[in-house]
Amino acid sequence: MIAENKPHHKENISEKRVKNIKITVEYDGTAYHGWQRQKELPTVQGSIETAIHTMTGETVSLIGAGRTDAGVHALNQVANFRIKSRLTPDVFFKGLNSLLPPDIVIKRCEEVDESFHSRFDAKSKVYHYRILNRAAPIAISRQYVWHIWKPLDLDAIEDSLPFLTGRHDFSAFEGSGSERKSPIRTVHNIDMRIIDDDYLIFSIEADGFLKFMVRNIVGTLVYVGLGKIKPSEIKGILESKDRRRAGVTAPAHGLFLMLIRY
Repeated sequence: MIAENKPHHKENISEKRVKNIKITVEYDGTAYHGWQRQKELPTVQGSIETAIHTMTGETVSLIGAGRTDAGVHALNQVANFRIKSRLTPDVFFKGLNSLLPPDIVIKRCEEVDESFHSRFDAKSKVYHYRILNRAAPIAISRQYVWHIWKPLDLDAIEDSLPFLTGRHDFSAFEGSGSERKSPIRTVHNIDMRIIDDDYLIFSIEADGFLKFMVRNIVGTLVYVGLGKIKPSEIKGILESKDRRRAGVTAPAHGLFLMLIRY
């Protein structure tokens, strides 16, 4: 008796359960035009989406908690994507890290509740900005720190920090072309640490940030340290809502997205 040749039925992808995958990403932003996908330009989001497509054949939309600008780095960016693939988080973890360039690393990968949204569920974000304040230039890690050779008045900078905490209209520290519903943000904490005598680390935690907000705040604090702006003037700059009254925009390469709190 000859066995009946049954036709092979391809797996129906429409019947698969959609999974919500959360990833924690570390990246060096030097070579990228920011997080957000841009046509024909290298971005972190675009690189990860391409790697996911290579693994699964599916086109996904990766949602990032923070849309970092060109040249900005991240130690713990959080993102999520929805996909019908049956691949496990562990397979995604290993596969993505094998496909991605060495300046983008998936640190963690897990399946989460379908309702999780990396951006809308975030309670606050923490950024660090690094400055090297010494006369001698820097030979190592130049792409991760802003070198300022003139001595900064650190006491004056410290005196300025309390004016920037709390809930304010941060229009004076907002870059042009910003897409936002409101310029009101709450800065939970801002502080400055000194490391090895000449490295300054500014840490800023807020419920959200306007375009270039951290870099404009840091640039203004540097102006305070250089004596171009008085600490007592910070309150007036905030109230003016006038970007022209604040300091310079600090370079992107000194900025790091450190943490997303949920």
